[in-house]
Amino acid sequence: MTNRPSRRQHNAPTISDVAAAAGVSPMTVSRVINGEANVRDRTRELVNEVIRKLNYSPSAAARSLAGGEEMRIGLLYSNPSSAYLSEFLVGSLDQASRSNVQLIVEKCDEDALEQSVIDHLVQGRVDGIVLPPPLCDATAVLAAVAEHDIPAVAVATGRPIATMAAVSIDDRRAAFEMTQHLIGLGHRRIGFIIGNPNQTASAERLAGYRAALAGCGLDEEAGLIVQGLFTYRSGLDAAERLLTLADRPTAIFASNDDMAAAAVAVAHRRRLEVPRDLTVCGFDDTALATTIWPELTTIRQPIIEMSRTAVELLVREIKDRKNGKSAAPQHLVLDFDLVRRQSDAPPSQD
Repeated sequence: MTNRPSRRQHNAPTISDVAAAAGVSPMTVSRVINGEANVRDRTRELVNEVIRKLNYSPSAAARSLAGGEEMRIGLLYSNPSSAYLSEFLVGSLDQASRSNVQLIVEKCDEDALEQSVIDHLVQGRVDGIVLPPPLCDATAVLAAVAEHDIPAVAVATGRPIATMAAVSIDDRRAAFEMTQHLIGLGHRRIGFIIGNPNQTASAERLAGYRAALAGCGLDEEAGLIVQGLFTYRSGLDAAERLLTLADRPTAIFASNDDMAAAAVAVAHRRRLEVPRDLTVCGFDDTALATTIWPELTTIRQPIIEMSRTAVELLVREIKDRKNGKSAAPQHLVLDFDLVRRQSDAPPSQD
């Protein structure tokens, strides 16, 4: 008799092979493949390592049976900050890959095109839509989503609506804590650059700034509050207005890092040393915060985690709808951090 190799040796590895090699159940392997959250990080890393070693590739049929059939979700963007958008895309693409989701990225800049872009996505049979700022607050976009009754998640909105899932931080509290920090350093004249009025988070950050001043018994000065648009260019204009005041501020708190970086540039141009002559702080903690000098003290908004969570929430809602389940949309509030770097100091005594 000749020894013939078993069929197992000729066949591709199965999910059971991966489970056995990793010392976990096939269900756990399925959860890792489908990008579900209820798996420990160490277990996820182990399973992914075994998948790579065995060169395991789940078939489309297997994914479908596991409830992980490929979905198509749209991501609309219209954000003036390339640093913010870059981080948002990193998180979205990563979670889309984990969840076996095809991510379709569409630009949506002009108000007149918002309805047509969403119509185009729906006609392309997307299963859901992720809305980063400012589209998370755009009236036409929200109305179009409601009209098509398509699952959507608003990210970084300052005021979530009851009918749509949302992921955000507490913008008001974050701005309150940053303003308190500046007051604690001894600053009493704190300039504030507001974000674009088309985003609800802008109003929340302004409210936090005002609440901190009031809480410390400081009067609000209208001249110290200037409008920005979340762009570097608008930050230049706003900082110029603040730094040409007869009694200029000793600190500037900008509603995002782009405008804070612009304020640093204006200070340098006016031969002011940051932070000796002027403290500058930002919001978001994008890559820009650590690529300028001095590096920015800022509020760390977990942009990558927020975008990942948005995709995860959206996938879950799509699956629930397909399975006939209905639940109230989730509104998740993630943690923020105040990150101190080199751009803040007590006011100069000169």
